[in-house]
Amino acid sequence: MYEILKSAHSGWRYLVIILLLVAFVNALIGYAGKKPYTEGNRKLNLFTLISAHIQLLLGLVLYFMHDWYRGDSAVAAQRYWKMEHIGMMVLAIVLITVGNSRAKKAATDLIKHRSVFMYFGLALLLITAAIFAMVKADPSRSLFGM
Repeated sequence: MYEILKSAHSGWRYLVIILLLVAFVNALIGYAGKKPYTEGNRKLNLFTLISAHIQLLLGLVLYFMHDWYRGDSAVAAQRYWKMEHIGMMVLAIVLITVGNSRAKKAATDLIKHRSVFMYFGLALLLITAAIFAMVKADPSRSLFGM
C-alpha cells in the first residue's frame, strides 16, 4: 500500500506544478493586461487548489505511514523529510488556499488576478525552493526528485 501511495504522490506532483504554473501565468496575463476574470480563470484556480489538497492528503498519509516524524534531525536528509519538506509544502498549500479564497471574495477582476498572481506565485517559489533544498539534503535525488 505504501508503494502505491508513494507512486501516486510522486506522479501527482507534476499535475500540481503544471496547474500552478498555468494558473500563475494566466493570472499574470490577466493582471498585466487588465483582462476580465472569467469562469475559466475560476475553474483553473479551483482545479489547482483541489490538486494541491489531494497532494497534501497523499503526503500526510505517507508521512505518518513511514514514520518520518521519528527521523534524526541531525541527519540532513532525515531532517528535510521530517520538518522542511512538510513545512514548506503545507505553507505552499496554505498560500494557494488563501489566494483562491481572496480571489473569490475580491470586488474587481484586477484584484482577483492580482491575488492569484501573488499567492500562487509565492507558493510556486516555495515549492521550487523545496525542490532545491531536497537535492541539497539528499544528493542521490535529482532536481525533479526521481
